[in-house]
Amino acid sequence: MSALAAQDIVTGRLDLLPLRVEHAEEMAAVLSDPALHTFIGGAPDTPQALRSRYRRITAGSPDPAVTWLNWVIRLRAESCLTGTVQATVSPSGHGTVAEVAWVVGAPWQGRGIAAEAARGLVDWLARQPVDAVVAHIHPGHRASAAVATAAGLTPTDVWHDGELRWHLAVGRRLRRHSGGAE
Repeated sequence: MSALAAQDIVTGRLDLLPLRVEHAEEMAAVLSDPALHTFIGGAPDTPQALRSRYRRITAGSPDPAVTWLNWVIRLRAESCLTGTVQATVSPSGHGTVAEVAWVVGAPWQGRGIAAEAARGLVDWLARQPVDAVVAHIHPGHRASAAVATAAGLTPTDVWHDGELRWHLAVGRRLRRHSGGAE
């Protein structure tokens, strides 16, 4: 696995900033609505628990074949964090796969932030040594399905732990179509 590292990603309204432990305090407030856990389970983390979790995440995967990439979403116009995007990059039988996920705090939902952040992430991944992007989405989570669609992923017929796998082939094919621009 090549050494991928999260880099700043800029979209029209957003800055995707590599996750840092120092983001925990603000992100605990962003992610404090229990409704955010309807489809993923669990409960909101305290700032202390989130800080501890961010320490583990930023230390990197214990598996050298797997890379954890995590960003916070900053809405430039409001100068605040609004959520996160992430990608777990690992080898598979069909090349390198990035499994992506996103969450946007309740006050910022319905404004296209998750879709814009996911598109920015997928566009960035397409320029990396990644062959496919996948997401696993609960069948009742229409908002997340809309985000996946906006990012170019399409549903498959593969199920994992009660969630539908969405997929987008990227990598060499996409880099070739973009004139090889990296």
